[in-house]
Amino acid sequence: MRKPIWLRVLSACVATLAFAAPASAQDAYPSKPITLVVPFPPGGVADIIGRPVAEAMARYLNGPVVIENKSGAGGGIGMGYVAKAKPDGYTLLFALSSISILPEADRIFGRTPAFQVGQFRPIARFTADPTVFVVRADAPWKTLAEFVADARKKPGAFNYGSSGNYGTMHVPMEMLKASAGFRMTHIPYTGAGPAVIALLGGQVDAIASGPSTVVQHIKAGKLRALAHWGDRPLVSLPEVPSLKQLGYAAQFAQWSALFVPNGTPEPVIARLRDAARKAANDPAVLQTIGGAGSPIDYLDAPDFQAYWDRDAAVMTEAVRLIGKVE
Repeated sequence: MRKPIWLRVLSACVATLAFAAPASAQDAYPSKPITLVVPFPPGGVADIIGRPVAEAMARYLNGPVVIENKSGAGGGIGMGYVAKAKPDGYTLLFALSSISILPEADRIFGRTPAFQVGQFRPIARFTADPTVFVVRADAPWKTLAEFVADARKKPGAFNYGSSGNYGTMHVPMEMLKASAGFRMTHIPYTGAGPAVIALLGGQVDAIASGPSTVVQHIKAGKLRALAHWGDRPLVSLPEVPSLKQLGYAAQFAQWSALFVPNGTPEPVIARLRDAARKAANDPAVLQTIGGAGSPIDYLDAPDFQAYWDRDAAVMTEAVRLIGKVE
């Protein structure tokens, strides 16, 4: 029996609404505040760069992006938290290159990794800065050669601070120690901010840090940079030589990037990529981050994924060479 016309019209309307509802829900993203997890304390590279990025993305997404500092375990606690978060676009991660390092470090100790890199989907890279070897301005060393000579004469007498075991301040220093043939005592802190404070306060003799956490202290005459781990001059510290120039085989880039949990819907990822691209070109972001000593070095998701794969392979090998660090 042929359906009455009113029933056919009603069925068509129901079908149309059922089809349109998911699309409308996706178009509404974000419909509530987004949490951007920074897995380090305030004052470190990820926090300094993540805050202006979050502010800019909030403008382009037309919704709040709230920073949550969730520190501990060299960034592993915050990263593990996001890895297990609901993949709906409302919990994001702003991480450093240590995201590639920590799972391998856990395996070296026979621990179950807090997360796997495959649990994340990259959105964009914002910066990629070589770490800088920094001492206090009142320290006796004017060059890295002077520091290395002293360290060789007094094995283990000097110490250095970091953001945690196998973090982006620990691994480059271990690479330099292996290349230059000297020993130092490692003192891990909960993040770059506390490690810089320890250096300023005289609790440690040196750190390897991203430029953004130390450049203002260098310009203020409180700290001195002796070398960096890059392969070209630093924009913020052009007079500082690279380790390569000084004859040491050690290179390291401390990059910062935005991630989401794997499984996040493609339309949401597209919105976030668009907002990240606009944020990377936002005048306020360029001024704030550039002024902090870390110029934008943006890569969209596909190019960043390729870069991340290459970098992760290098970092994994570096951690294996370092081995267990108690």
